[in-house]
Amino acid sequence: MEFITEFIGQVNAIVWGVPMLVLILGVGIFLTIGLKFMPILNIVSAFKLMWNGRESSGKGEITPFQALMTAMSATVGTGNIAGVATAVFIGGPGALFWMWLTALVGMATKFAEAVLAVHYREKDEKGSYVGGPMYYIKNGMGQKWAWLGTLFAVFGAIACFGIGNAVQSNSIAQVLESNFSYSPLVVGLVIMVLAGGVILGGLKRVGKFAGTLVPVMAIAYIIAGIIILLMHASEVIPAISTIIEYAFTPASAQGGFAGATVWMAIRFGVARGVFSNEAGLGSAPIAHASAQTNEPVRQGLVAMLGTFLDTLIICTITGLVIIISGAWTGGLSGAALTSAAFNLALPGWGGYLVAISLAVFAFTTIVGWSVYGERCAEYLFGPKAVLPFRLIFILALPVGAVMDLNFVWLLGDTLNALMAIPNLIALAVLSPVVFTLTKKYFNN
Repeated sequence: MEFITEFIGQVNAIVWGVPMLVLILGVGIFLTIGLKFMPILNIVSAFKLMWNGRESSGKGEITPFQALMTAMSATVGTGNIAGVATAVFIGGPGALFWMWLTALVGMATKFAEAVLAVHYREKDEKGSYVGGPMYYIKNGMGQKWAWLGTLFAVFGAIACFGIGNAVQSNSIAQVLESNFSYSPLVVGLVIMVLAGGVILGGLKRVGKFAGTLVPVMAIAYIIAGIIILLMHASEVIPAISTIIEYAFTPASAQGGFAGATVWMAIRFGVARGVFSNEAGLGSAPIAHASAQTNEPVRQGLVAMLGTFLDTLIICTITGLVIIISGAWTGGLSGAALTSAAFNLALPGWGGYLVAISLAVFAFTTIVGWSVYGERCAEYLFGPKAVLPFRLIFILALPVGAVMDLNFVWLLGDTLNALMAIPNLIALAVLSPVVFTLTKKYFNN
């Protein structure tokens, strides 16, 4: 196990090195400029489209709203609670600034992913619409690049057992054990049964489940966070100043905080930002490809809200509470740090709020990522692979619940990067298609 951990750690250091960070931010900046900052300037219009998207407006499996909620069910998870805390613990408060930057350019990335996913989607043997990076690589870049789409599907099918399975079930088990003394194995078995009931029902059941639960859980967490920030209103501006200061200067050691360089702030801010909002990863477009719409750009506008809500709203609230409370210097990391921060801000029940929120967030992520994994498996092996994949995915949940936390995060982080590489290449190559479709849409 030590050898495997060390090997994955070495791979992680390579795939999350300078070239990867340049690729993620570079593609995002390129798309943002190419779109003339359209995603940032059209946030209000996007919210209107999201609201109107509760009803279908074309061919597909689920409504545009349900497609966004399915994508957000996979996106809003441990990254918003444990991921933010890990970024601050290792990279210091400055990591939040780089998470914000990743999200701002990530909106254009997520927009482009959804546009291409709907534009290049196709029907499977059952007549259902399927799409995502593997399809827009094959159909957009041509057959000679089909191997790159296959590579994405391989990484995606494996990665879902990390970010979408083991990381989530492990986080739920850890937080319920520390707050309520529940056995991780028992928690894992309960997760397996509950998730199985949703996952085995297929995409339409997942869409209905996500469309109902995700808005409720996100709004509840946001309201709780806003209440805390209002209670400490005078400390919000100083906290933001601290974030900006440490984004460009090293953070010295204090209390249980070991200190951080600017590089650590950038590296973990970008990595955890991508882990949280998944912009550039290529996962969310798999859900958006199934939306009932005939207009790729309209779905792209709806899709980019996932990044805005996930990182610029939910992650920001978590990060500000951690910094305002002072808990970030206490030596804790992950969900334990966020729990301690909320408990300091809301004595008595803040920790329980985080425990319940994380459990619900992580559970919906499990359900959402099961869709991504099965679509990758279907691309590789055909529709007959879907049911066996679902069963293996469900049975793996208790295993993830009892695994070592550090290994689980390392594995999830590494597989994320391997997924992102073929997708980011495709986004750069197919960017003229995105620009043309967007110009045509707004001209009409």
